Amino acid sequence: MSFETLTGVAPVIILLVALLAASIKILREYERGVVFTLGRFTSVKGPGLIILIPGIQQMVRVDLRVVTMDVPSQDVISRDNVSVKVNAVVYFRVVDPQKAIIAVENFLMATGQLAQTTLRAVLGKHELDEMLTERDRLNLDVQKILDAQTDAWGIKVANVEIKHVDIDESMIRAIARQAEAERERRAKVIHAEGEKQAAVALLEAAQMLSREPAAMQLRYLQTLTQVAGDRTSTVIFPVPGNLLDGLLKQSTAAKPQPAGS
Repeated sequence: MSFETLTGVAPVIILLVALLAASIKILREYERGVVFTLGRFTSVKGPGLIILIPGIQQMVRVDLRVVTMDVPSQDVISRDNVSVKVNAVVYFRVVDPQKAIIAVENFLMATGQLAQTTLRAVLGKHELDEMLTERDRLNLDVQKILDAQTDAWGIKVANVEIKHVDIDESMIRAIARQAEAERERRAKVIHAEGEKQAAVALLEAAQMLSREPAAMQLRYLQTLTQVAGDRTSTVIFPVPGNLLDGLLKQSTAAKPQPAGS
């Protein structure tokens, strides 16, 4: 073959190689290709080796891995009129590449904007205490709403996690005062309950001691033993009133009567 022939064939070979390179696509395991033929949807292909007709078929790559999207901080007014800033994280993935490409222009942006509006709408229906203590339930509510609305786009929302609930300093101080008042209330209730139980126990003890006078005397002696062990110079000995009455009567009877009475 002459040099002139090779020179004429070389552009054709280069063109064929270029067309072959443009027609061969390789998709990874987590990728799918949405193929369009003359602008019309044909099929979803992949993973592996994909052959396209150059100039006639086009392919859009879609990643099927879970996407972690950070929802920016949103200004939310709770049901009890408290202004807070809330941000969250949304985990989702594409389950239907055809819908994700055809049904919405940019499914990433659409899902992000929908997550912001849904977060504000859901949290605005709850009070501040619920935002702080019932995050699991709120996460589930936001996830269900997002999953239902993005189903038409071929998106599956796997999870939603509320990260931070930022509150003003004045509200933080108010919450601290509320918590302190709640602790004081519990302390008073516990103290009152203890007084009630102690009164019941004292009543039962008094009833038992009243049935046996000797038991009262033994209790007096035990008390004296405890007081004597404290190394004090003063000893207080309780004397029953009936005993004093008996002594007074005896002294009055033994007292001599004046003459001529």
